[in-house]
Amino acid sequence: MNTLREAVHDYIDMRRNLGFKMNDTRRGLLAFATFMEQRQAPFITVELALEWAQQPVHAQPSHRARRLSYVRIFARHRRAADPRTEIPSPALLPFRPKRARPYLYSDEEIRKLLQAALDMSYFSERCALQPWLYHCLFGLLAVSGIRVGEACGLDLRDVDLDAAVLTVRGAKFGRDRLVPLHVTTCEVLSDYVARRERHWRDRPVSDFLFVSGRGNRIDRADVTRTFHKLSRRIGLRGETDSRGPRLHDMRHRFATTALVNCYRRDQDPDRLLPILSTWLGHVKVQDTQYYLEASPELMREAVRRLESRWEDRP
Repeated sequence: MNTLREAVHDYIDMRRNLGFKMNDTRRGLLAFATFMEQRQAPFITVELALEWAQQPVHAQPSHRARRLSYVRIFARHRRAADPRTEIPSPALLPFRPKRARPYLYSDEEIRKLLQAALDMSYFSERCALQPWLYHCLFGLLAVSGIRVGEACGLDLRDVDLDAAVLTVRGAKFGRDRLVPLHVTTCEVLSDYVARRERHWRDRPVSDFLFVSGRGNRIDRADVTRTFHKLSRRIGLRGETDSRGPRLHDMRHRFATTALVNCYRRDQDPDRLLPILSTWLGHVKVQDTQYYLEASPELMREAVRRLESRWEDRP
């Protein structure tokens, strides 16, 4: 029988081969393996799993629950090879995270955000492309429904303006997908790519579509900080607000707008939902339904259709 650490490596390799990224889980399980080695424990017990999960002492409940979940899932796998393995109950260290209430941007707010991006100041010529970069990046998030990390990871080869399609590679669960683009979006992307080529002419630059002033892949934390700065400038956030509309809420706006337009065109939303789910890169349709729960406009359109059907009944 292999050691617990060897079993952890085998488990991580298996899950990655199935398409799971396992980054946080890998770090957690390797730390747990070190803890078990220090205790000279050859197999998992509930007592040891709880002791490790509750470190450090002042950790948040969410942190403890997440650490125990790493061990619980691995223990289920490990028990097939080592029957001595104890599986921690889901009732131990329970925690139900509260999902953030999505913010549904108006068209005017999106326009103000994009204009604020173009009005950004920069301190060196190397950063002269940044206003156009953020204008294009934020606009792409609003009209495509892709995730922020997916946008930051786009290569030039992933943008086919002739076919009007984006290729999103290595998204959740290692999946690739194609995202169609509107002709107006292609025009903005084409203009940005031309500016990018002129800006980086005769200078080294990576193949990523969106690059920093140093020519490498733009950092997601920089994108978030820039968004917060511009949000305060246009009034989406107060000067001292620590919370407010997020870039991720662009996906909520995209999803609800797509379904609202479906209702207004008297199309069948049940047929659109699986397509929308695939477009957004969701594995289950239920994940897409969460994106649609906070839209009063969508609820009004659904009620309007229901009332219309009642009126048509004899």
